[in-house]
Amino acid sequence: MKFFKWFYPGMGVKRWILLCSAGIAIIVIEALFSIRLFSNVSIFLASFATAVLIFGIFLIITSVKNILRTFVRVLMPKDESELVNIVYRKRMERSRERGPHVVVIGGGTGLSVLLQGLKKHTNNITAIVTVTDTGGSSGRLRDEFDMLPPGDIRNCLVALADAEPLMGKLFQYRFENGSGLKGHNFGNLFIAALSKITGDFDRAIKESSKVLAIRGRVVPSTLEKVSLVGEFEDGKVVEGETNITAVKKRLKTIAIKPENCRATKESLEALEHADLIILGPGSLYTSVLPNLLIREIADKVAASHAYKAYVSNIMTQPGETDDLTTSGHLHAILAHTSQNIVDECVVNDGVIPEEIINKYKEQHSDVVVLDIDVIKQQGHNVIEGDIVKVDDMVRHDPEKLAKVIFDRFLEWGMKDES
Repeated sequence: MKFFKWFYPGMGVKRWILLCSAGIAIIVIEALFSIRLFSNVSIFLASFATAVLIFGIFLIITSVKNILRTFVRVLMPKDESELVNIVYRKRMERSRERGPHVVVIGGGTGLSVLLQGLKKHTNNITAIVTVTDTGGSSGRLRDEFDMLPPGDIRNCLVALADAEPLMGKLFQYRFENGSGLKGHNFGNLFIAALSKITGDFDRAIKESSKVLAIRGRVVPSTLEKVSLVGEFEDGKVVEGETNITAVKKRLKTIAIKPENCRATKESLEALEHADLIILGPGSLYTSVLPNLLIREIADKVAASHAYKAYVSNIMTQPGETDDLTTSGHLHAILAHTSQNIVDECVVNDGVIPEEIINKYKEQHSDVVVLDIDVIKQQGHNVIEGDIVKVDDMVRHDPEKLAKVIFDRFLEWGMKDES
């Protein structure tokens, strides 16, 4: 039935379809006639047959040309100068589809920054995101609806989004008024509503991914309701991410409760097929390590033959990583997991203005000291690069960071092949 829609009024192709059919009919009839009379045909008839054949070919070419012109007019953008951009984007899309399989592990804003850069290199991205947040909008939804916190997952979805920028702004919009809405994030409420409609938090993430047309996928590290348990250097033990960060003391170890929680099937499958695994950037104890404390995930990462990089934080986190050097960050990860969890450490050697550093010091934060020699003594390589972006705050530059990692990944791959 769909075929007959081409003959609806106003389609602009009926006359050309009929003309093409006429051309084909002329060629077929003329060919059959010529075969039958081939033995005693005159020069005049031969010339006439040739003319008829050429006329039939002309009708076919003309009709096909006009059919294609009709399609181009409909499909081509109003601004013809946009056509080159469309072709370029399609070509880049095909290139990204063939890109390496990348798994990033973490949470918070640090991971979302990295994803913004990675999606320009490949569409085969899986973000494994922590679900231990107990503060803000996520914490309220977790307590009121007995669901997993959606905040970190929402940030990653928006970072990978290929939808209109307005959709991203909508998902990140935070209500400033209203006794019940104040402080809530629209994206969190959207995921919470989908969770109730579908009855499944994991499915809610998948449906949200479709709405935002993300490149890659975002999966929670576990679908169980887990909490963090932190032990401080003075021996104090505190449960709950928000409570831990509120103590403002140096952490000694971090654990999850329950200890034997199961990883999601999607996260384990992604790690199984990964070419590149990236840990961080993000809060050491509340974003990166919570995922690795799930034993199944840590074991998969350690056993993987993929290139494994840890992206060190640029600034210390007040009360959690005070005076912790780059090697100290890496040592904390290794102490909670295993030596095989990381191949190389990516650090920033870009310059941060002194006035910006002083502002951070007022908030009890400072630049993470680069003790590269100590990292090398631990048996790990260091990748240095200017990967910092400084405006009103210090953060990783998405494009620079992704380029440094991919350049090193390609070098590592070629060395491995040789």
